[in-house]
Amino acid sequence: MCEEHQAGVGRRAVFLTGAAAAVTLGSVSFASAAEGGRTRTRTVRGTLEPGAPDFVYVPVEVPHGVREIRVAYTYDRPQVPAGTAGNALDIGIFDERGTGLGGEGFRGWSGGARTEFFVRADEATPGYVPGPVRAGTWHIALGPYTVAPQGLSYEITVTLTFGEPGRTPRPVHPPERAKGRGRAWYRGDCHLHSWHSDGRRTPGEIAALARAAGLDFVNSSDHNTHSAHAHWAEAAGDDLLVLLGEEVTTRNGHVVALGTDPGTFVDWRYRARDNRFGRFARQIRRAGGLVVPAHPHATCIGCTWKFGFGEADAVEVWNGPWTPDDEVALADWDGMLVASVRDGRDWIPAMGSSDAHRDPDTVGLPQTVVLADDLSRRAIQDGIRAGRCYVAESAAVSLALTASGPRGEHAGIGERLRVADDSPVVVRAEVTGAPGRTVRLVTDQGVLHTSAPLPESGEGAVEWRTTPAYAAYVRAEVRHEATVPPLPGSLAAFTNPVFLGRR
Repeated sequence: MCEEHQAGVGRRAVFLTGAAAAVTLGSVSFASAAEGGRTRTRTVRGTLEPGAPDFVYVPVEVPHGVREIRVAYTYDRPQVPAGTAGNALDIGIFDERGTGLGGEGFRGWSGGARTEFFVRADEATPGYVPGPVRAGTWHIALGPYTVAPQGLSYEITVTLTFGEPGRTPRPVHPPERAKGRGRAWYRGDCHLHSWHSDGRRTPGEIAALARAAGLDFVNSSDHNTHSAHAHWAEAAGDDLLVLLGEEVTTRNGHVVALGTDPGTFVDWRYRARDNRFGRFARQIRRAGGLVVPAHPHATCIGCTWKFGFGEADAVEVWNGPWTPDDEVALADWDGMLVASVRDGRDWIPAMGSSDAHRDPDTVGLPQTVVLADDLSRRAIQDGIRAGRCYVAESAAVSLALTASGPRGEHAGIGERLRVADDSPVVVRAEVTGAPGRTVRLVTDQGVLHTSAPLPESGEGAVEWRTTPAYAAYVRAEVRHEATVPPLPGSLAAFTNPVFLGRR
C-alpha cells in the first residue's frame, strides 16, 4: 500500500469555474496492470478548514485493464460547542469524462449515507451507475456539508482491481402507464428515498408500503442520483405506476424532478448566486418532468429554498408529518396565490409528499390526490400542473370542493368559475374519513368560514355563499383539533383553490 498526504485545500489546488466553489487537489496515481498484481491500493489524507469550498475533487489516474474501482473513506468528528455545526462530509465519483457542470462524467453519489462504494461494468453500489472503468483521470468528489471549527481531517482509500471488465446490463425501466380507472382521482407519493441515497428501503419494499397505503403512483426521488431508475421495474405493476425522478439537493434548497425520462441525471452543484438553476429546471422539463421545490421552509442546513419560484411547476407545501415549517410553507403559498390574483399571472399548485426514508417514516403521509384522465405519467403530470389535486394525510381521507353559479355553472379544484363579479356563488366542501375535524374555507381575504367539528362518522358537507367580488378564490382545509389555541390544528387535508370570476 502506498500512502500520499494532501494538506489543506489551498495546496496544489486548481480552481474550477461555472459551478459552486470547488477545488481540485493533486492526483493519485497507480501503476499499470503489467507492473503489479491483481489489486493496487492508495491512501490519501488531508484536512479541510472552515469555509472550505462546496466541492473538493481528488483526481485518480486510472490505468488500462481496471475491472473495478473501490473507494472507502473516513473523517474525524470532534466535539463542538452547542449550536455549532460538526463535521459532515459527502462523497461521490466522476469518471474520465470529467467533472464539468451537467454531469457527463457522473458515476454516482452517496452523500453521507455510506463509508465505501464500488463501481464496475456489471454492478455498482446503490447510488452508483454500473459501466466500464475506462482509463483516464477519474475524480472522487467530496462535499464538505459542514466543517467544525477544528477543521475536517479525512482519509480516502482507493483500490483498483484489474481483470476482465464484465458486461454492463441493459437497464429495464417501469412502464409509463398502469391499468387505472379512466378519469378518476389517483393517490400518489412523489418524494421518497430508497437505499440508492440515504434511505434504508429497497424499491420493492417502498412499493409494498405504497400499495398498503392505498397509493396508485409513486415517484423515485433519491438525492443527486438516478441510479435507482433501473431498479424499479419489478416493483411496478398494473396497480402501481412508478414515475422516475431525483431530489436535486443543492446547498440552497432541494427540488424534486418529478417524472423525468428514464436515466435522466440532474446536476446539483450550484447555489442561487451562481445563476444556474434555470438551466437545470429547463433540463427537467425537456426530460418530460415537473419542477417541484421541496419543503421550502425546512430548517435543516441547505434545505431552505432560495431560488425563487419562477421555474416551479408546483410546490411541495406539506412534507411528512405536519410541522411548523409546513404551516409556514402553507401561508407562504397562500400569499403567492394572492399575488397571482392581484397581478393577473399564473399560479403555482401545491402538493404534498412523505419524504419517507426509513422506519418509522410512513409512505403516503401525506399523499397528493390527482384528478387525471388515466393512470399514466403524462396524465398524472397534467393533473398536477393544472392544480387538479388535493393533499390528504391518508387514503382514509377524501375531500371535494366545488363552486356553482346562478345558471348552473360549475367548477372544481384547480378550475375557474367564470361568472360576473356580482354573481352569487355557492361553495361546497364534502369530506369523508375525518371524524371530529373542522373544515375551513380560505380566500384571498383569509379564513372566512369554519365549520363545527364533523361527526364521528367522519363525513360531512359544508356550504358557503359568496361572490367573486368578495372572494377571488376559495380553498378548503380540514384541520385536527388545535393543541395550542389559538393556533390552528394540524392538517388532515387541503385543496388547491377554485378561482371565482371571469379574469
